[in-house]
Amino acid sequence: MTSESAPHVELPAETNGDTREQKQPHSPRDSKGWDGKLRLEKRAVLTNPDTLSDPEYSDEDAPPVEQIEADEDLLDEYEDDEDEINLVHCRISSIPALRLGRFKKLERLCLRQNQISTVELPDTLSSTLTELDLYDNAIAHIKGFDSLTELTSLDLSFNKIKHIKRVNHLAKLKDLYFVQNKINTIEGLDGLTNLRMLELGANRIRTLENLETLTALEELWLGKNKITEIKGLDTLTNLKILSIQSNRLTSISGLSSLQNLEQLHISHNALTSLSGLESNTNLRVIDISNNPIIHLTGLAELKHLEELWASYCQLGDFAEVERELSDKEELETVYFEGNPLQLRQPALYRNKVRLALPQVKQIDATFVRVS
Repeated sequence: MTSESAPHVELPAETNGDTREQKQPHSPRDSKGWDGKLRLEKRAVLTNPDTLSDPEYSDEDAPPVEQIEADEDLLDEYEDDEDEINLVHCRISSIPALRLGRFKKLERLCLRQNQISTVELPDTLSSTLTELDLYDNAIAHIKGFDSLTELTSLDLSFNKIKHIKRVNHLAKLKDLYFVQNKINTIEGLDGLTNLRMLELGANRIRTLENLETLTALEELWLGKNKITEIKGLDTLTNLKILSIQSNRLTSISGLSSLQNLEQLHISHNALTSLSGLESNTNLRVIDISNNPIIHLTGLAELKHLEELWASYCQLGDFAEVERELSDKEELETVYFEGNPLQLRQPALYRNKVRLALPQVKQIDATFVRVS
């Protein structure tokens, strides 16, 4: 049964990083939160409902929408030997209408914020084009990249993509962006062994999988998904930045192999403890804001910590702050606003932090001393 045909079941309210306790209904619920009441919404009747349950069904092979040729040459002022073209927010719907084949040395092409649904680039660009930006268009299916094997950067953010396909032959890719699409599954990346940065934020991903071959990866951005567990990252030993905020994590796990990790952004989850960071001794920046964390225990091995972002947690003991952080000689920035530390005695809060952590140069957004 697909999401389109499933009966609507009202579940407890879900928040995006809001750790405040939600009011729970008094009616009994099962393990999935269902209270036993079936609530059906009025829906249109489909004449071919089988197509929705068929995983192979797609409009991918539908005939292309007729494109209206442009009545002006948007590239009239560009020289034929131009190596970079930027056409942002120009209402472009047809790439062939741009006649890009005349540009024999084109390396960087930016077509942001247009109305492109189909990628049709001339084969003449295959030997020169290294950066392609199609951010904020109407692309639903990844097609048209077969010959673009020289690409090192590809941005398909803010489109309508559901499946990652037909990019794993782009072996020279270093930066790949899929922000704000409709992706449920991480897939189709197995050939990208040179990939340095992967951005999958604001999608519908629930499970970390199929990342094992991306051994050159240094940055992995996964914020605002539906991930419940950190796993499947053991082979990513070159990873320096992991951003997994605004998900559904209840604990820190699966990071023991990431000994080169320098930044961990894990705010807006449901963490109650910082255990699990013992092997990440090179961490310089950690953001744990908006988690129901009461204690700072778990940071003992982070001798190179420079920034700790812990706003809107449940920290309330200045003695613990001093005990856990005073030995961090490289610590320069701390954020504790919104914690009981600040809320109980706001007038004394900043001075108490300074006394506990004299090495710190910045408390929240305020610099307290200049080196």
